[in-house]
Amino acid sequence: MFTQDNATPKHKIAIVTDSACDLNPDIIQQYGIQVLPLHIIYNDREYRDRVDISPQEVYDHLEEEVPKTSLPSPAEIYELFNRLHDQNFTHVLAIHLSSGLSGTYQTVSTIAEEFKDMVIEVVDSKTLSFGLGFSVLEAAREIQRSFNFEKVKTVAKEVVENMKAYYVVSTLEYLKKGGRIGYVAGTLGELLHIKPIISINSEGKYFTVAKVRGREQSLRKLGSILKEHVCDTISNVAIVHGGAEKEARDLEKAALEHPNIQEVFFGQISPALGVHTGPGLVGVLVYPVVG
Repeated sequence: MFTQDNATPKHKIAIVTDSACDLNPDIIQQYGIQVLPLHIIYNDREYRDRVDISPQEVYDHLEEEVPKTSLPSPAEIYELFNRLHDQNFTHVLAIHLSSGLSGTYQTVSTIAEEFKDMVIEVVDSKTLSFGLGFSVLEAAREIQRSFNFEKVKTVAKEVVENMKAYYVVSTLEYLKKGGRIGYVAGTLGELLHIKPIISINSEGKYFTVAKVRGREQSLRKLGSILKEHVCDTISNVAIVHGGAEKEARDLEKAALEHPNIQEVFFGQISPALGVHTGPGLVGVLVYPVVG
């Protein structure tokens, strides 16, 4: 959250996102980013994503029970916007995970309409994890550079348009159970140990971009895709994982050594995302550096 000190009229701009952004807590604190937690729901208890429960705690109990997930409640969203209003914020950019995978974007959009005294722009990132996180981070950086809300929106949307995301998972079981399978087909393929390389299309839904045999080959293919994207373009990259740190670290090492990669981020996906992928996800998110 930032204030423009030398402008007329004076603008105070807030960035809002949800816990699927997978940004490091230090980054969230540094830029004053407001995070709405998703919810993880078991039969007898409920947790706020990344607040009350860790990714590993979800994986540790998956054999006992696969929980459900839900978006932030309307009351939580209203409370956050109301607090920003009371703190005299004049502009809010809210960037959320894909509307093709969650109702968060639509619910935030609906509640934002109630706040007539603030300019609120809600952006569908069409992705998740650090694909969403990059949009949030670059918007926050643009606020520090320009304090210009129109420029901040433009930067966020440029990242959305240029973001590339690729994932491998150990099994498609959890995507199927959670109804997030999208256009990924693989029942027969799983029997043959065929592993899809999964991306996200313009609808914000999963689809298969390649198929390889076996876990090791799928990770090699992920590394090849990363190199293809950065071979002639300066890019920022995030390597994410869900309970697969060792395999993800190998990709991080390759990214850190590549001359065309400007920044490398590393982290574990949020518990709510882990519910739908199960343990074993490794992901690569790339976007070309503009300017």
